[in-house]
Amino acid sequence: MLVVRHAVVGPFAENTYLVGDSETGEAALVDPGGELDRILPLREPGGLRVGRILLTHGHIDHAAGCAAAMKRLGAPCQIHPADVPWLEALPQQAAMFGFEEEGLAEPPQVGHHHQDGEPFALGRQAGRILHTPGHSAGSCCLFFEEARVLFAGDTLFAGSVGRTDLPGGDFEALERSIREKLFPLGDDVRFYPGHGPSGLLGDERRANPFVGEASRRGRFV
Repeated sequence: MLVVRHAVVGPFAENTYLVGDSETGEAALVDPGGELDRILPLREPGGLRVGRILLTHGHIDHAAGCAAAMKRLGAPCQIHPADVPWLEALPQQAAMFGFEEEGLAEPPQVGHHHQDGEPFALGRQAGRILHTPGHSAGSCCLFFEEARVLFAGDTLFAGSVGRTDLPGGDFEALERSIREKLFPLGDDVRFYPGHGPSGLLGDERRANPFVGEASRRGRFV
């Protein structure tokens, strides 16, 4: 069974997730945004072993704690290459947004640059990388097809979508990513976003005010 646990961390109330396989105990940390003393206990119960850190993108609220988590866990991190510049600029992001937690915002040494469609495994749980640009050029989602679970980063939220006004943001690209890559995964897929509550892709496909069917009906042509 796929195990999903999360903690809300940092000044932007970011969702950091621990996802793992209950049978083998193999796990990954998704978007460690800080407050590691609250994140690392997610490994219990069950003694889940974090073997990798997956970053959906490189914005500070999702990656501020990555380097520290790598040191504490001995696990490598991975990200899409298009968002590496955001990681390299973590100290500047920290200064800009006032991240003051000690030990945060050190640029992590990336161990792997994942690509669109790339498979990965957590024990017996098979996952796949989906490159979904729009919020940032290298934004990605993580899909577990058998479990019907998607980690959406800041691409899609319950009732909203990721902002596109930061460097590398592009609303048209975001819209394509959601409509052409996420919605076809199936209405029954539960998605876990980078902020706020989880939801079902079917609800967003029908009623999301920015990219759902309701938004299309409201447009002039």
